Amino acid sequence: MKEKPEQDAALFRQALEGVTPLAPASRIEPVRKPRRITIPTHSPAPIADDLSDHGAGDIALNEFLRPGLNRMTLRKLRRGAWPPQDALDLHGLDSDGARRLLMEFLHDATQRGLRCINVIHGKGWRSEGRDGILKTRTRHWLTQHPQVLAFCEAPQYAGGGGAVWVLLKSS
Repeated sequence: MKEKPEQDAALFRQALEGVTPLAPASRIEPVRKPRRITIPTHSPAPIADDLSDHGAGDIALNEFLRPGLNRMTLRKLRRGAWPPQDALDLHGLDSDGARRLLMEFLHDATQRGLRCINVIHGKGWRSEGRDGILKTRTRHWLTQHPQVLAFCEAPQYAGGGGAVWVLLKSS
């Protein structure tokens, strides 16, 4: 026997009696699926690719803070004070392709006035205490980019050791 919508609503309200909703600060925002950006074949203004692979080393930085900034900035970034507004997935790219795509993405993000982004580079093939090449180089490139203020390893739900949350200069 099928119940009427009014009875369904009454049963639902009765089942939720005494339940307290979560405070907005306790809620976890859904993470948007990372997108891959396609680079147009002809760009209106070429973006200077002045990021170097030199000095990247074998071990990736876990965090970075531009000199002169307060350490509290990095702490706030780790705690999600600036949730990522967009994401880039570099999986499957070679070093040159990843660098170009990262440059395009950072340029696009600053043009759109984004404050925080998630860059997913993966953990890579590690051997003998080394981090993956793309992980190491991506984090090294971010330290060289003038729009990057700080970055930290993303929380587990957003990529963990295979991603970084990047804080960009505000426009």
